[in-house]
Amino acid sequence: MRFIVGRRGGQTGADAADETFTTLAGLLKRGNSYAHAASALILVCADEGEDERTARYAAVDAGAAIAQLTIEAVSRGLIAHPMAGFDVDGARAAFGVPDGVRPFAVVALGHLGDYATADEAIAERDSRPRERLALEQVAFTGRWGNPL
Repeated sequence: MRFIVGRRGGQTGADAADETFTTLAGLLKRGNSYAHAASALILVCADEGEDERTARYAAVDAGAAIAQLTIEAVSRGLIAHPMAGFDVDGARAAFGVPDGVRPFAVVALGHLGDYATADEAIAERDSRPRERLALEQVAFTGRWGNPL
């Protein structure tokens, strides 16, 4: 696993962002524009190796790293939000990501923002109750589609 970290705020001022943060923010798809208010943007990359087995584990490793980052963030009173909506090729070019290493996600990290200043659609979306598929739709036994 490798991480490219951009920071906003800190010693340079509340809204000042370093070049890495600015570049990562520019690579995000339009629906992730709220992430520009985060304290940090983290590009999560995994080495796909030189064989098929290692390549298959790259996605597992990236997911596990993001999960652990999220757990640690929450334990420190922060919010972590992983996003797959970004320009992967642009990230490769901007940061010189070598062949065989795959950028999987950008994680926005920071404190929960003030909904009074948030885009109305985002505030409404975040206030809705979370809906998940029923267990019988996602967990099977014996054969695919046979509910647990």
